[in-house]
Amino acid sequence: MNAVGIDVSKVKSTVAVLRPFGEVVASSFDVSHTGSELKALADFIKKLPGETKVVMEATGNYYEPIARYLHEQNLFVSVVNPVLISDFGGNTLRKPKTDKKDSLKIASYALSYWVDLKEYIPQGDLRKSLKLLNRQYQQASKLKTMMNNNLISLLDLTFPGINKLFTSPSRESDGHEKWVDFVLAFPHCDMISKLSIKAFSRKYKKWCNSNSYYFTETSCKKIHDFSKECISSVSSEESTAFAVIQAAKMLNSATENCHAIQLEMNRLAAQLPEYDTVMSMYGVGKAVCPQLIAEIGDPRRFHSRKAITAYFGYDSENNDSGQKVSISNSMTKKGAGALRRTLFIIMLVLLKNKPVDNPVYDFLIKKQSEGKHYYSYMNAAANKFLRIYYARVKEVLTAAEASV
Repeated sequence: MNAVGIDVSKVKSTVAVLRPFGEVVASSFDVSHTGSELKALADFIKKLPGETKVVMEATGNYYEPIARYLHEQNLFVSVVNPVLISDFGGNTLRKPKTDKKDSLKIASYALSYWVDLKEYIPQGDLRKSLKLLNRQYQQASKLKTMMNNNLISLLDLTFPGINKLFTSPSRESDGHEKWVDFVLAFPHCDMISKLSIKAFSRKYKKWCNSNSYYFTETSCKKIHDFSKECISSVSSEESTAFAVIQAAKMLNSATENCHAIQLEMNRLAAQLPEYDTVMSMYGVGKAVCPQLIAEIGDPRRFHSRKAITAYFGYDSENNDSGQKVSISNSMTKKGAGALRRTLFIIMLVLLKNKPVDNPVYDFLIKKQSEGKHYYSYMNAAANKFLRIYYARVKEVLTAAEASV
């Protein structure tokens, strides 16, 4: 048996090959990430006598092309969580950190856990693209939040509280919010308060029609009255209005970017067999469904419900020693934080809408009635939702595969 340990970095990988009892087949050597050198590596591994397993860490996006290439060369490849490699002592107290030492450590880990190694199966291009888009969506959302806070901060000087006056949902065509488009046209309260209600009504109606927003006399009067009572910290000079308008334009640009990514994610997710099943789960809509599917991927890669909850950090670790017995244990939170945030949003929807005869909501209320902390019962309910998701989607995917 040959254990090939590969320490992957951005432009090269360091490879070491070990056999049982510490026999070094090949000392650590570097391989560039080029087609010719990877082919030479694959040919070298294939010539090794006996059973061979290749092991590497899941290092961001760097490991993907290497693992996929070796898998396509009909080699057994296993991708391991870096935490497991880091915690693996290798029968030494010292923990040197070099690429050569790391490749030997990975190979030693492979020998120690030979039977337990799981084979790497590349995700389909559709799922991979969906996950890539979701990560871009997470970054775009952070930028949007930053732009949103920046605009509100400016409006606290020119038109404080105007953002809370509008309750219209986001526009379906581009995701714009009405209050943001409104301050593009009226960046300072003086631009309204100095007008009569009749003059403002005429302007506001024209603005609503040109921007495809609904106009009512009631909302018009409400805005006008609010502007009359509003106190600004700065004058309505041209430079002040310019700053607000530019901030609103940047927010709209970030919003359009998020909206475009969301639409593309939905288009891709709709092509997967589990889409309708996930959409039917309470609290999941067109915004959340693609994110769930993207982060979880194919649930059949997990051998049980416990495995999927552990992978995403919804399990707990006991901490008992001697006479110390822990009563409650916190979540490990090891895994994709993006998924935990998405599940938390679903729990908020359940709390708000209180669906009847929903098992996740009933479980949430049960834990809440037991006096659990807010995050404890929210996370416990998210754990239950994830287990239900695992069972339902796995069944759908198995049936879809059998029908092909």
